[in-house]
Amino acid sequence: MRKFILHTAIFVAPLVILAFITDRFINYTLTTSKTGDYAVWNDILEGDVDADIVIYGSSRAWLHLNPKIIEDSTGVSTYNLGIDGHNFYMQYLRHDLLLKYNRPPATIILSLDNFTFDKKKELYNSEQFLPYLDNKEILDATKTYFGFDYYDYRLPLIRYAGQKDALKNALKIIIKPSLNHIDRYKGYSGQELVWNNDLDRAIAIQKKYVQHFDSATITLFDQFLRETLAKKIEIIMVYSPEYIGGQQFVSNRKQVFSIYDSFSRKYKIPFFDYSDDSMSLNKDYFYNSQHLNSNGANIFTRKVIHDIKDFRKEKLFKNQHPVGAYSSVIRN
Repeated sequence: MRKFILHTAIFVAPLVILAFITDRFINYTLTTSKTGDYAVWNDILEGDVDADIVIYGSSRAWLHLNPKIIEDSTGVSTYNLGIDGHNFYMQYLRHDLLLKYNRPPATIILSLDNFTFDKKKELYNSEQFLPYLDNKEILDATKTYFGFDYYDYRLPLIRYAGQKDALKNALKIIIKPSLNHIDRYKGYSGQELVWNNDLDRAIAIQKKYVQHFDSATITLFDQFLRETLAKKIEIIMVYSPEYIGGQQFVSNRKQVFSIYDSFSRKYKIPFFDYSDDSMSLNKDYFYNSQHLNSNGANIFTRKVIHDIKDFRKEKLFKNQHPVGAYSSVIRN
């Protein structure tokens, strides 16, 4: 029996060591990636964000606010930390890591949407977290979703089983490093797309959508506002244009905005709401009801910067919506 155990150990040990080395090598390779979400996580964890203005939010931040235009207009360094498919819970993770590994920004532009407080059960786009599961904050955050299991966190190389895209990405970096080039500008990626039928398909499935809320995420949002303002970091809340048909599709949209309004008033944070902007009536600016195309995003970014500049200049703090003074609605 002892011989069997010894022989088994002699056979298994090299495999475990090889798996551990391979796992570490893939992790390291992906942390050198300059593309997609890997590049953003790498910038955060390596302390390379280095921006005075940082944009938070979901895909409606990632796709709608162009840091290059903001920088050209203001002369202030800007980075877009919008994370596709995730609500404020994962946005807060990026915020937490940003402050841990980078200098704090002066201003946070917080992009809101219908799903900001709707925490999904599944870990969307779980691949992006693979090389960072040894980071405690990322490990703890991903564990609150259905995505990775015990063995993914504990055993070497298991996390990459079936992860074809991640392995292809790592292989590409190793074999052809010249292809490892930046595909976003400081986290931003505009989409040169035209209107599609996503909204029609959604309406065909259900005529109205009821937005759900996660109470723990709302509590976390309140904590974030309180903590961030205490650090003297400016927060500006923004709700970017949403095609009118998409607005009408959400049956409890007023409830969503009442929560945003309450936070705006509680903490005296300006809330720029572009729901009624003329852009929301024109499909040419969108590729679906929720997302602007690159042309729409560039136009919108310029509007936001113009309105923020005017807001700061006039120090407008009113409970009533200004009439004719802004292309957006400012709530406070």
